[in-house]
Amino acid sequence: MKAQDNASDLESLLGADAKPRPWWRRTTPWLAVAVLAAAVAGGLAWQKREAQQAAPVYVTEPVTRGDLQLSVSANGTLQPTRTVNIGSELSGTVARVLVDVNDQVKKGQVLVELDRTRLQGQLERSRATLASNRAKVSQVEATLKESQAQLTRYEEVARLSGGKVPSAAELDTARATVSRAQADLNAARAAVTDAQAQVLIDETNLGKTAIRAPIDGVILTRTVDPGNAVAASLQAVTLFTLAEDLSRMRLQVNVDEADVGSLRVGQEADFSVSAWPQRRYPATVTRVAYGSTTTDNVVTYPTLLDVANQDLSLRPGMTASATIRGEPRRGVLLVPNQALRFAPALPSAPQDGAGPSGGGGGVASVLMPRMPRGARKQAGDAAGGGGTKTLWLLQEGRPVSVSVSTGASDGRRTEVRSEQLQPGMQVIVDQRSQPR
Repeated sequence: MKAQDNASDLESLLGADAKPRPWWRRTTPWLAVAVLAAAVAGGLAWQKREAQQAAPVYVTEPVTRGDLQLSVSANGTLQPTRTVNIGSELSGTVARVLVDVNDQVKKGQVLVELDRTRLQGQLERSRATLASNRAKVSQVEATLKESQAQLTRYEEVARLSGGKVPSAAELDTARATVSRAQADLNAARAAVTDAQAQVLIDETNLGKTAIRAPIDGVILTRTVDPGNAVAASLQAVTLFTLAEDLSRMRLQVNVDEADVGSLRVGQEADFSVSAWPQRRYPATVTRVAYGSTTTDNVVTYPTLLDVANQDLSLRPGMTASATIRGEPRRGVLLVPNQALRFAPALPSAPQDGAGPSGGGGGVASVLMPRMPRGARKQAGDAAGGGGTKTLWLLQEGRPVSVSVSTGASDGRRTEVRSEQLQPGMQVIVDQRSQPR
């Protein structure tokens, strides 16, 4: 009996009669479950992060209602309101030059004197010829009176003698002598008139040796010095360039054909010049030319602006950059110009068998917003010209297209018209990716 008891104690000690424990009370299964859960959680977190990084970020700006100030920019040069080229109609030698560049001159003031010797001699000769012709007239008048008196005596003798004396031949000769004397008188008087005309011409030429200013103004250029020979041929030689009062000037700019339709006479403008870059000068549009100028296939229209220059800080020939202000558009819907050029990027096409429900697309393909049907065509229309464009609104995190009619633009904002737009709506201007 004692041996049996010892055998039972040994079996109990060795656990021969111990029963196996349930699986949930074991450590290994729970460790495996914890590892699997951690792997699943990590995978989901990684997929979520990838989806967030793949989703685009849209930059938006609000639709506003306000006033749009239109403006036209153009470049040109400053010019005097009136410029006169002063030349000489006569050939000769310059005797004196009485003015220089920048001198203020008055109308009628003598600027240059030519040598008068030759012209003075011609005038004296013409006056002598006139005096000689006048004396010839007096001589012919006396001859005519003598011939008329002789004819009168012959006629009286013929009347008293009953036609016996003088003879008919003598009477005819007397009458012919009177006619010749009358013709000589007419010729002498014509010669006097011709001599008077020549004297007038020579006096005029002599007066032109003193070249005078035709207007009040400022001497801009001078190309003559004393002793120079002036040779006047078919075209008068330019000696001076005279500008009218420089306190009033004009700016001629070349306006592009796309902008000329918005210009009107009387519009306000301002401009700057390189000499005074921080200063803006006011101006007023006075003329928009109908005639065009084509340079390198670019069509422009010359436009004149009236400029005040009381301080004489502006000079003829300066290059100016002008901005002409047009009529403002008041109370219109305005969007940034970037919004009219924006089109969302299309997501990458899924592989065969992949998609939102397949394994190839993943979470990113589900979260990626898709462009509506026909969006590619609308995006192309928005990039092109025309009065109808496409805007993209951000609604619930997705881009939604809206067709709008465009109006005037100031280069930064554009007027739009659409029943679907209201002030405060967010229009997309750019699309970016999440930073990794």
